[in-house]
Amino acid sequence: MEKEFNTTSIPELVFKLGIPAMLAQFFNILYSIVDRIFLGNIEGTGELSLAAVGICAPALTAITAFAFMVGIGGSSLMSISIGRGDRVQAQRAINNSALMLIAISIAVTILALLFKRIILYMLGSGDNLYPFANAYFTIYILGTISSLTGLGLNQFILAQGYAREGMLSVVIGAVVNAVLDPIFIYGLDMGVEGAAIATVISQTCTMIYVLRFLICKRLSVNIGLGLYSIRTAGRILSIGIMSFFITLLDNFMIVLLNVQLRRWGGELTGDKYIACAAIIQSFMILVNNPGQGITTGCGTLFSFHYGAGNYKKVMQSFKYVLLLCCIYLGILLILSQTIPDVFVRIFSRSDETVGLTAGFLSKYTLGILGVAVQYAFVDGLTAMGKIKYAFPISFFRKILYILCVAFLPFVTRLENIFYASAISDIVGSLFTLTVFFAFIKPRLKREMV
Repeated sequence: MEKEFNTTSIPELVFKLGIPAMLAQFFNILYSIVDRIFLGNIEGTGELSLAAVGICAPALTAITAFAFMVGIGGSSLMSISIGRGDRVQAQRAINNSALMLIAISIAVTILALLFKRIILYMLGSGDNLYPFANAYFTIYILGTISSLTGLGLNQFILAQGYAREGMLSVVIGAVVNAVLDPIFIYGLDMGVEGAAIATVISQTCTMIYVLRFLICKRLSVNIGLGLYSIRTAGRILSIGIMSFFITLLDNFMIVLLNVQLRRWGGELTGDKYIACAAIIQSFMILVNNPGQGITTGCGTLFSFHYGAGNYKKVMQSFKYVLLLCCIYLGILLILSQTIPDVFVRIFSRSDETVGLTAGFLSKYTLGILGVAVQYAFVDGLTAMGKIKYAFPISFFRKILYILCVAFLPFVTRLENIFYASAISDIVGSLFTLTVFFAFIKPRLKREMV
């Protein structure tokens, strides 16, 4: 790991690490998108099933935020420690992360099952949606330990330069899910319960692969027992807490949108618009997950070179990660503005739903190039442990979105609420660039040079 990172050019490393991690997230997307495709096409209850998954999504994403909190925090600490030549601390990072993921999984499972009815109604479920949302949510929660452990520990595979192996772990789960979904949903006529069961089984397959790789493969740092430390756990959380809170805030944004659509649209129109929003969020998974895959795969470059005190290579990492993110998100921007209906028809047979959602999607995605700026700079700073810089520039964009969703229905038609994302992405990216080059970059240079 150290030899390759010191001798290989940053552009080559960015593409070597970023593209497999991006592709891994494409396959990871299949978990939710494949579920929604099959559920949305169920005769009679498809729209309710799709809306129910949309209702559950923020809570389930919030739960997986624990995996990234520990995984990103622990793998960043490991990479920084390797860059500094501190092998013992690197070993502490992975061992403590594994223990934390197991403990968090148990606690989350118990609490989520105890309060599931309250959670689902808070997320915008109505009486018509609750039976579907409850069935999906309950089964999914029972697989929390597989989900968190597989996702969290996979970060340690990526952080040691094994981008292809990290991708394979996700591919395994995605393929299993895609095969099992039609069997359980249609063949066994299990509907949303079948989709949830297929997802849990596939996540278990991913977890088994990740654990086997980290235990058996000859790596710079293998997972093991011992060296547990409250101080190390605290350092992991101090780095990873940023991604956790940002994920929670992202989910609050989805919840707020659903709540506003129900409030201003009423029971019938509200359910229809929530179903449209669920399809839009499926497209945004295509935006967000692979985009974050790039920055997650390349995060070890920021961590390692920051730990080694190499300012030039850290700045090069920002440059080329931003370039790769812009290329990817630029392609999605063109597709969302030219052929949005092609994507929407994957999820719905209703011409009315397709027409509504295609228009909403075009509005929602106008500013997604700004997301590339956010990911490159926010995630890069996070990987370096610079939370005091990363959090404000990310928080600004989120708050702007929340304000738009909260107040746009008061001053314009309800469908224009979908412009909230474009407004926050464009303004937020300009804010991020200004703050980084005017304030953050000079401080990093003084610290590292």
